[in-house]
Amino acid sequence: MDQPTRVLVADDHQLMREGTAALLAADPRLEVVGLARDGREALALTAKRAPDVVLLDLNMPVLGGLEACAQLRRDHPETAVLVLTVSEEEPDLYAALRVGANGYLVKDMPPSELVEAVLAVARGEPRIAAAMAGRMLAELGGRPTEDPLGALSEREREVLTLLAEGLRNREIAERLVISEATVKTHVRHVLEKLRFRNRAEAAAFAARHLG
Repeated sequence: MDQPTRVLVADDHQLMREGTAALLAADPRLEVVGLARDGREALALTAKRAPDVVLLDLNMPVLGGLEACAQLRRDHPETAVLVLTVSEEEPDLYAALRVGANGYLVKDMPPSELVEAVLAVARGEPRIAAAMAGRMLAELGGRPTEDPLGALSEREREVLTLLAEGLRNREIAERLVISEATVKTHVRHVLEKLRFRNRAEAAAFAARHLG
């Protein structure tokens, strides 16, 4: 049997923190390995308990969610960061993606979707709240170019399509029968040509333009 996905919950509101932890712990596929009241505690507990996913609120005292996310991605790149916040503001979404967040969710989402999102980001698949993704795609769709994908080669388009499916580099390499190093090069070129900061932005964009 596979080991459960290890999750750390960081939120400054005790009720939200403990309620979220109880929800996640009720699923046998997940194991809650720590609760943090602020970003600094989240960093310390991550170093000590090595979670697979940190579920992170944006607005916390001592060290805020954006600063904590940036440090987590720098110091613990193997740990995914999933933002869970009340904010549906696009600037907060973009800021979180720019500092390396693997996903962005709002707190009014159904509990079952939260569980699946945690499992998804642990697998390397980006997750963005549906309403937020829709607005982001609408904005990205307004880029000043007739064909926003025109700069990509055919192979880069194939890689982008597979990114949108949530595949990891190894899985993309297997699907296209190329080396993983070549996939990494294509992903880097896609991000550079389309001016994206990370795979989550690219995947959301591709869902609209290649779907």
